[in-house]
Amino acid sequence: MRLIHIMLATIGLISVGVTIVCAAEPSQPGPPVVLPVAEDGVQRATVILDSYSYSPNHVIVEAGKPVELTLTSVTTMIPHNFIIKDSTGRLSVEQDVSAGKTVTIMFTPTQPGMFPFYCDKRLWPFPSHRDKGMEGTLEVR
Repeated sequence: MRLIHIMLATIGLISVGVTIVCAAEPSQPGPPVVLPVAEDGVQRATVILDSYSYSPNHVIVEAGKPVELTLTSVTTMIPHNFIIKDSTGRLSVEQDVSAGKTVTIMFTPTQPGMFPFYCDKRLWPFPSHRDKGMEGTLEVR
């Protein structure tokens, strides 16, 4: 987050000002991250959840092998989540991550495909985090 302090007026010894908090912009798509299969057969990665972004936001895994994702929220007040909802029912993951917390999830994708992941949190009446760019892709090969 970026803090901007604007001085509005100085009257005698009293200064009047306002501080505006601007949320970070969504990150640009980064290069895909291919998860290696560890000796125990598990594909592992840490995904950082920030203000309206995931890093990495494109993860490539092998079908039929377990995936372990450590989801770490680096925001201080805003909760997030990590959702994959495939319309065909091949893959469904939903995990809340409180602000400043870390959660580990495990799942096994069985079919190849491109599966969007996203955060659907929102503060009504504002757009959801996904609408603001908090999404990525799980590519299963």
